[in-house]
Amino acid sequence: MKIPRLLAVFLATAGLTLAAEIAKLEPAAAAKLVAEGKAVLVDVREPAEWAETGVVATAVLLAKSDFDGPQKNWKPFLEKNGGKEIILYCRSGNRSGLVAAALAEKGYKVANAGAFQTWADSGQPVRKTK
Repeated sequence: MKIPRLLAVFLATAGLTLAAEIAKLEPAAAAKLVAEGKAVLVDVREPAEWAETGVVATAVLLAKSDFDGPQKNWKPFLEKNGGKEIILYCRSGNRSGLVAAALAEKGYKVANAGAFQTWADSGQPVRKTK
């Protein structure tokens, strides 16, 4: 019985280690990389959230639900932008962290920019969606 418990602890710790390796970027640093053409900013929230709060002006809108599902929009995006750093944000930083970890595991260079509200509060430009 103790070996399975030990294995569970190891797997949980390994998952935390992977998540800890994802770089976290402040809005100004992320915006600079995007402006220099070195990175692409992605909002992984859902369309209703985009409509409710708006989005960062330079963000590509790719819902986490599409990432978890058929990847109708994610596949072409990754093919086009695979050589750039992919910086993700969401409502709190949780979903963007999950997508970042999954992309990092596939070999993409990623960073988590946290929460949309942090961007808005920092004075970065935002836009409304339809």
